[in-house]
Amino acid sequence: MQNTYGQAHYIKVTVALENGEPVFSYTDSEGAECPGDVTVTAASTITYLLDDQTGKGLKFVGAGFLTPFDQIIDAITLSSDGKLLQMVDLDHTPGTTKFQFVLTNSTNTLMLLSPDPEIINDPN
Repeated sequence: MQNTYGQAHYIKVTVALENGEPVFSYTDSEGAECPGDVTVTAASTITYLLDDQTGKGLKFVGAGFLTPFDQIIDAITLSSDGKLLQMVDLDHTPGTTKFQFVLTNSTNTLMLLSPDPEIINDPN
């Protein structure tokens, strides 16, 4: 039987400071450390929850893609408080796409970019 509701993936994105530099780490829904990559095998919503440990007032403002027209990710939404970023992936197009989270902070007008996790579509 085909799952018509799709799948949900939850990743917590923790940003801390080490020697004044931001360091990103990721944990899955069970609390285990992970690389932040997600493999999608059916239509999915991937939810990233920001855990700001910097004290700098970080907020998600988007995600930047090197290949935004590859049809791997179909849409992105942000919560009004900037703590949640959701990606909709209908899993129609096989392949891999890389992106970086874009974050603002409350101490200056500069943007912060994350290392590049991947979304891997494997519809088979």
